Amino acid sequence: MSSSRNTGNTNPLVTDDNAQAARGNKQESRLTAILGMLQQAGTVSVEDLRTSLDVSVVTIRRDLGILEERGLLRRTHGGAEPIEPLFYEPFRNDRSFQAQVSRCAAEKRRIGRAAAALIKPGETIALTPGTTTTEVIRGIPHNHNITVVTNTVNIAMELSKRKDISVFVTGGYLRGDWFSLIGPTAMHALDQLVVNVLFIGADGIDAAWGATCFNNDEAALNGTMVKHAQRKVAVVDHSKFGVVAGWRICPSSDLNVLITDTAATDEAIAPFQKLGIEILRV
Repeated sequence: MSSSRNTGNTNPLVTDDNAQAARGNKQESRLTAILGMLQQAGTVSVEDLRTSLDVSVVTIRRDLGILEERGLLRRTHGGAEPIEPLFYEPFRNDRSFQAQVSRCAAEKRRIGRAAAALIKPGETIALTPGTTTTEVIRGIPHNHNITVVTNTVNIAMELSKRKDISVFVTGGYLRGDWFSLIGPTAMHALDQLVVNVLFIGADGIDAAWGATCFNNDEAALNGTMVKHAQRKVAVVDHSKFGVVAGWRICPSSDLNVLITDTAATDEAIAPFQKLGIEILRV
């Protein structure tokens, strides 16, 4: 009489499933890395991605195809670039939002990425209208499962394809040239909210006068956001220092962090440092 004993898993289907899962995990890791590099640099090339990720050109092209199908980037000849939604097209020659996009564009991108790096998984964040805060949402890490509170239509639209982000949009009257929603309805929508981090864009930043903007309705709404936020982060490029616009969003003492670019001088940031505000120059 003979007996046999199974000393291991000999089911080839289990082995194949495990291998397939491992390949899938590696691919998702690459896709996340590609998006991170794209967010950081603004554009990526196939050759740079191949070198950085140590895979074949064929693999990179396949990964870029997957990300394009998911609506997360646009493939170009030899690489990829971020997707700028088509709803910006009618505003190409507009003097407001689109006119500001190209001003200090590289600086705003760096500021936005540095700000987005402060976001922790599961947090509720809010953003005031503006081109720099738009760069913040473009840099939000994937799979953080955060909630974004916004009174800005373009931010809501840009995030519409992000399945890992919940978007809460206030009501209100549309200020079309800046895509923002303003008025009492928008302000009341914020009453029951607790925001972990608020990212504040501004037309001007001055240590004595604080963060300011040129529209009184937006100043009122942004000030309400400040009151509901546990942490306030100003995101402004160097050209905004020393500028005092007509309406105050908040005093400088309300700010916890100020993120700007390397062109901001020591003299410009010194008064904010004296107030105990953390300064990041990127």
